[in-house]
Parts: sequence; structure tokens; C-alpha cells
Amino acid sequence: MGFAAGDYDVIVIGAGHAGSEAALASARMGCRTLLLTINLDMVAFMPCNPSIGGPAKGHVVREIDALGGEMGRNIDKTYIQMRMLNTGKGPAVHALRAQADKFLYQKTMKETIEKQQNLTLRQGMVEQLIVEDGICRGVITKTGAEYRGKTTVLTTGTYLRGKIIIGELMYESGPNNQQPSVNLSNNLKQLGLELVRFKTGTPPRVDKETIDFSKMEIQPGDDLPQFFSYETTDALKEVQLPCWLTYTSGETHDIINSNLHRAPMFTGAIEGTGPRYCPSIEDKIVRFADKPKHQLFLEPEGRSTSEYYVQGLSTSMPEDVQLNILRSIPGLENVQMMRTGYAIEYDAVVPTQLWPSLETKLIGNLFTAGQINGTSGYEEAAGQGIMAGINAARKVQGKDPVILDRSEAYIGVLIDDLVTKGTNEPYRLLTSRAEYRLLLRHDNADLRLTPIGYEIGLITEERYRNFFHKKEMVDQEIQRLKTLKIKPDNQIQALLVERGSTPLDNSVPAEVLLRRPEISYADISGISPSPLDLNEEMKAQVEIQIKYSGYIDKQLAQVERLRKMEQKKVPDDIDYERIHGISIEAKQKLSKIRPISIGQASRISGVTPADISILLVYIEHYNKVVAARG
Repeated sequence: MGFAAGDYDVIVIGAGHAGSEAALASARMGCRTLLLTINLDMVAFMPCNPSIGGPAKGHVVREIDALGGEMGRNIDKTYIQMRMLNTGKGPAVHALRAQADKFLYQKTMKETIEKQQNLTLRQGMVEQLIVEDGICRGVITKTGAEYRGKTTVLTTGTYLRGKIIIGELMYESGPNNQQPSVNLSNNLKQLGLELVRFKTGTPPRVDKETIDFSKMEIQPGDDLPQFFSYETTDALKEVQLPCWLTYTSGETHDIINSNLHRAPMFTGAIEGTGPRYCPSIEDKIVRFADKPKHQLFLEPEGRSTSEYYVQGLSTSMPEDVQLNILRSIPGLENVQMMRTGYAIEYDAVVPTQLWPSLETKLIGNLFTAGQINGTSGYEEAAGQGIMAGINAARKVQGKDPVILDRSEAYIGVLIDDLVTKGTNEPYRLLTSRAEYRLLLRHDNADLRLTPIGYEIGLITEERYRNFFHKKEMVDQEIQRLKTLKIKPDNQIQALLVERGSTPLDNSVPAEVLLRRPEISYADISGISPSPLDLNEEMKAQVEIQIKYSGYIDKQLAQVERLRKMEQKKVPDDIDYERIHGISIEAKQKLSKIRPISIGQASRISGVTPADISILLVYIEHYNKVVAARG
């Protein structure tokens, strides 16, 4: 029997990137929150690459920040390099990426958690959920401590029945040789949750002192770094550290091909499904046999360590083979390996068992977030974490859950994909997964989500005033440019010729002129300076909104048409087996997913437009019958 160890509103299990966001969100919303972790030294640990952001992932970090989360602020305090990617393309795919000082990132997040009111951080291995009458009422740890909670959030990452694999060597372990969580995984199965086996991997770490950087291409940070958090205003004073680009060689490929008989990927030793978009080096060599070389990036793990991360060289090959592979790479001929790369297998929850709020359908008041839901990546985990924390807190407060639409946020796309379609491999967010990506830009996350963050209590009054001021200034400047007439005088005609643009015949609104690809806001400002005190962020927002207004308006019209489908709610007690005319597959899928709206139902694979038409008719009849009874 356990002993009573405390009562809380929200209990969060696991203090990785999902758990940190979930616990901070619920505590900041006024809920007494307990954050339990196997090891206090591993809070917000980065077991894989020491970086935050990149395509789609960077958008998610900005969204977390716009909602009032912590990841953006934390990386802005601890980055060693900041770089905007895809600047040669349109604003929809601009993506910020930061190299982190991984040890400082951990330390800073742990300090934030320790100082947060309403939040208790405690070390403990949770082995069992307390479930009474189908409702989760708390947890029991390995030591017998029994914590009672009104809601519980599971964010166990890759720890559930974790198994590390290095060549022929296999042993039970969490990431980075931490304790795995075995009994909790068994408990979830006993409670009836369906689990799946996934795997991910990490590359070896090498000693900086043994790298020959002269054979590599330098990858510096931006001269004027941008930031993830809308609250960050000043760059760090420390000099940014560069990354380095090198490539595999013909010898690398020969070593791998001649050792495939020792590769767990190909011997059947690995049962779990790996991430398609982050394959191991041995998988890449086999799948892309005609490719002569593959990119590798040498990334520093921090300012106070000699460890470098070999991005692109994820592997589970035996240790001796890994060292041979490393020394076949230009610049690494004499390298010393400090940590061996490995694959890790773990249990994950099949995410179609979740409502869009991330509460499990089977067990009330139990939420899951992060890699336990079948995703890969710190950013995807943190995005789910903040939403699970928000919704766990709102459940305690007797409020409706916050569910972000696919047109509102990449976080909305991520969660909708998971709970509606599921995933048969570790899910990675990509810009191509978002049908409204021109609306979901890196630059406008605050315009999309800060009002929501403010409404739920995660955005301060001061920050909301600043946000509102920015929005007003941008709107005023756009209106000014709509009414400002640019005359075809010598100054403007000379500028247009210089820019390779067609000269004017008549006066035109400045807004029309700015829509020309070759004309910038700075050009317009040079002709007619704004009377408003606009900062660089505001100017960029004005330019983007005007230049892409035609495309944006088209996407907004699409969103409006589809919003009607999202607003048509599906009764949660509907019996799909009683609906005549829809296919057997549709009945099975609808019964399993139990969509909350017609929009969600239409996105379930195997549910056809004909099935949706019949469902709409049935719901109309169903609602009339219920209304007549009531």
C-alpha cells in the first residue's frame, strides 16, 4: 500500500520539453501543479540534437511563445547560434533555428520551473495511475508515494519500456543511459490503452580538439539575430559559435555496406518503426545507393564543453564500426569519439485514442503529450505540452478545452493530424502538412495566438498592451499606404528604372506599388516616410501583409468555407452502427475516432464525401429527435 504524499489540481509526469510546458502552463493558470520526473538533473534535457527550430518546428516555438509558453524565452537566453533559414524563399517558409547550449538550456528551464508559483518539482518514478470509475485520480510512485490529482498529464517521452541498441548490444534504458519506465507502460496496457513500438536514434558525439575544421565549410550565425520570443529585445553579448559542414566519403559508404550484417536496422534486432524524415546513416546509404555523398553538420553542444554533435550521422552500428565511419569523413580522420551513437525503442500511445483536447477517450481526466503520442522532436513535444497543460487546467476550472484550428496554428495541424489520422511512424511536422501555411507564418504567430493566450491567462496585461499597440500601428500604416497617392515624378520614375520596374503612367496608391516584387517598404518609406514610430518588426509585417494580400485573402476565403464544417458538431453519443448507407469502413473509423465535428470527420482516411452527406442528414434528424424529447 502507498502513503498519502499530497493533493494537487494537475499532476504532470515527465519533465522533458512537453512536461515543462504543461506544468508551467497549468501553474500559471492558477492550478496547484506537481511535476514529477525520474531525474531532476534531466529537466528539459536534449538527448538528440542541441538545437531548437527549423522549418515548421520554428513556427511551433513562436506559437508556444505567442500563447505564453516558455521554450522561445528559454532558447533566446541560451543560444550559441541563431540563423534564419529559407530567406531566399517566401515568408511562409522562413524558419528560425538556434543552436543551444544544451546544458545551459536545461539549467535555465529548471530554474524557471523551480521559481514558478503554484508549481512543485519533485523526483520520483511513477509506476501506476490511480483510476477509479474510469477517471484518473492520481499516481503512485516506485517508493509508494500516492499523489492525488484532479487531472493528470503523461509526458513520458521515450522512457516507456525504453531499450538502447548499439550493434549486437541491447539493454533496457531511457535516453542517455537514464532509467527506463517499465511498470508504467505495463499499467497503461492493463488499463486498456493501445500502445505501439517506435524507435529513434542519435549520432555519436566527438571531441572538438580532434576535429580538423580546415577541411570543412563554416556555417556562421546571422549578423543581426532574430529571436523566438516576442518578449526578447536584445541579443546575447557572447560571440556566436559556428557550425561546420562536411560530407560522407566513398570510404564511409564502403564501411557501412561491408558491415550491414552487424547493423540492427537490417538484422531484425530493431522491432520499432523509425522516423522516415530522420533516417540513420546506414538506412540512407542503402536507400540512396546512387548518391555519392551525404551532408553532415558538426554542431557544438555548448560553450563549456568539447562535445560536438555529428548531425546527419544517426546510427545504431557497433561501436568499432562507428569509429571507423567517423574517421572516413573529411576533417574527422583523427577524431576521438566521446559518446557512442545508439537507437532507442520505446512504447507510444496510439494517438487516435485522444480527443483533440489531448484527453484520452478511455480514461477521463488523463491527458498525454509529446513523444508518448507518437511524435518526434522537442518542438512538437512542447507544442502538445502547452495545450495539454492548458486543457488539464481548464478541466479543473470547469471550462471548455482550447482546441486550435488547422488554420490558426501549426500546433493545430499537429494535434489534428495525430488524433484524426494517427501515425504509423514517429511523426514530424513539415510545412507541407499545413494547407494554410501562408496564414501560419513565422512572423505572425502573435497576431494569430496572443489573444487566445491572454484570454486563458498566460499573457500578462503589459505584454498584451504591447501586442495591441503593434497590431494598431501595423493596421494604421497599411491604411495610410492604401490612401497615399504616389505621383509619377522624377524621383519615383528613377527608382522604378533602377529596380527594373515599369515606370508609372498615372498616380497610384502606395499599397499598389508595394505589391510589385521588386519594390520594398523601405523604397516607399524613402519617398514618403511614415509619421508613425514603426520598429523593424512592424515594418516587415506591413510589407508582408500588403505584398501577399491577394494570396492571404484567397486562403482566408477557403478557411471561412471550411469553418462551417468545423462548426457543425457531431453528438458524442452517436451510434454509427445505426446509420444506414455509410460504408462499413467509415462506420469502423468513425466509431474509433469519434470526431467532434463534421470537419474532423471529413479528414478521417476511409470516410468519403458520400459518407459525410449521409452523416449530415442523420445528425439533423438525430438533433430533432433529441430536441423533441427534451
